[in-house]
Amino acid sequence: MTLTATDLKTLFDAFNRHDIDGVMHFFAEDCVFHAVGGPEVYGTRFTGTQAIADAFSGVWKSMPDAEWGNHSHFVEADRGVSEWTFSGTAADGSRIEAEGCDLFTFRNGKIVRKQAFRKNRPVLQPRY
Repeated sequence: MTLTATDLKTLFDAFNRHDIDGVMHFFAEDCVFHAVGGPEVYGTRFTGTQAIADAFSGVWKSMPDAEWGNHSHFVEADRGVSEWTFSGTAADGSRIEAEGCDLFTFRNGKIVRKQAFRKNRPVLQPRY
């Protein structure tokens, strides 16, 4: 059993509701998430559901309006791709809006690897 494009749509709908239980439902206990930013060649690595849930919750806390808009999804066997436009506003009012994608690996109907990529775009000035 593998995930489908419809499952990935449901996952991203949960991301946009900031629904951590809805998001984590799709992740295996031994999953690995490589975040967009970080000092390593792969970004920052989070391993296991608790570390990954904390990372996602941290994004929502730092950017309460975080959204992955215009998302679309493709699945082939045990691999999947999601494309999206991320937008969010930090506490200081600065904003980000950039296209990105996730590369997924599935096992037994769960995500075991999520690798995130996003365009490196300058931070946008606050809206006043």
